[in-house]
Amino acid sequence: MNNHFYSVISGTGSYIPTRRIYNSDFLQNKFYDSNGEPLKYPNDETIRKLQEITGIQERRFVTDDLVASDIAYFAAEDCLKSSGIDRETLNYIIVAHNFADIKAANRHSEMVPSLAARVKHRLGIINPKTIAYDLPFGCPGWLQGVIQADYYLKSGDCKKVMVIGAETLSRIADPADRDSMIYADGAGATILEAVESSQPMGILSHAVRSDTIDHAYMLWMGKSYDPNHKGDELYLKMDGHSLYEYAIKTVPLVVKESIDKAGVPISDIKKILIHQANEKMDEAILKRLLRLCGAKESPRDIMPMTISWLGNSSVATLPTLLDLLLKGKIDGHELTGGSTIAFASVGAGMNINSVIYRFPPK
Repeated sequence: MNNHFYSVISGTGSYIPTRRIYNSDFLQNKFYDSNGEPLKYPNDETIRKLQEITGIQERRFVTDDLVASDIAYFAAEDCLKSSGIDRETLNYIIVAHNFADIKAANRHSEMVPSLAARVKHRLGIINPKTIAYDLPFGCPGWLQGVIQADYYLKSGDCKKVMVIGAETLSRIADPADRDSMIYADGAGATILEAVESSQPMGILSHAVRSDTIDHAYMLWMGKSYDPNHKGDELYLKMDGHSLYEYAIKTVPLVVKESIDKAGVPISDIKKILIHQANEKMDEAILKRLLRLCGAKESPRDIMPMTISWLGNSSVATLPTLLDLLLKGKIDGHELTGGSTIAFASVGAGMNINSVIYRFPPK
C-alpha cells in the first residue's frame, strides 16, 4: 500500500477563565423581550427553564484585564507545551473568532492587527514564514480552520499548523436579554502535523455547508432589549427557536455526509464531539444522526459534554472539549489509539461543518 500524508493532531491546549458565573448571579437582572417589554415570568422561573433546555448551570467569564487574544495566547502556550514542538517550525497560525479583542472598559471590536498576529507576537516567533491570519466563520470557525489546515498539510508544502478558537462572548452579551445566560468565554488550541503513513489516520473526511438565503440572520448584532439603555453598543442576538429547528434538521445531514465520505460505519465512531451550544439540541442532533445512519441505539458515552459548567464559548467549545478529553479531565470518557471520532459544529451564517478523525494506533 502506498504511503500518503495525513493531518494528525500532535498537541492540544486550552484556557478556562477563572471567573465562575452561576445561574443565581442573574437573579437581579431585568430581562426584556425583543419589543422592550419586561418578561412576564419571574427571574427564578426564567433561569430554571433556561437550565432545563440548555443544561447550563454555570459558565466562565474572563477577568476585566483580559481580551480574546490574551486567552488565545494562553491556549497556544499550553498546546505547544503538550506537543513539544519548536514554535519556530509552525507554518501557519489560524485564529478563529467572531468579535476580535473587546476591552471591558471600551466594548468595541479591535481587529487590527489580527488576533493571529497578536498571538504570534506574544509567542515570540521570529520566523517570517509562520503565516498568521484570522478566520471568522461563526461558532464552526475552529473546525473550519482545521479543515483549512488539512488542505495545507496535504499540499506537501506545509508540515505544522496551529488552529486556535478564542472568544469573549461576555463582552457582547446583553444583560437585558435572557439569551445572555448562554454565553461564555474561553480558548482552545490544536496543532496538526503532516504524517506519512500507509494506513489511513488523522483527518479522514470533512463536510461543510452554508445556508444564507433564509438563515443568514438567525444570529445578528442589535441594540439592547432594555428600552432605558442609553448606550449605542451592539449585542449578540439570536432567534433561538428557529436556530434550534434548523440545527436538528440540518446538522445530522452534514455529519452523515462526512461519515459516508470517510467510509466508516457509525458503529466505528467512538465519540461525537459537537459544539456545546444547547444540551437538548445536541441530544436531538445525536438522536437524528443515529437514526439516519441506521443505528438502533445510542451508546451511553458517545457524546461528552462540558456545557453544564463551561457554557457556550462559541469557537472555543470544540478545541476546549478535545483538550480536556485527551488529558483525561472529563469523567467517564477516554480515547484510545486507533479510535475514530466525529466533530460537528453549527453557528452564525448559518454555517455547519463536520470532520471525521482517526487517532494513530499506539
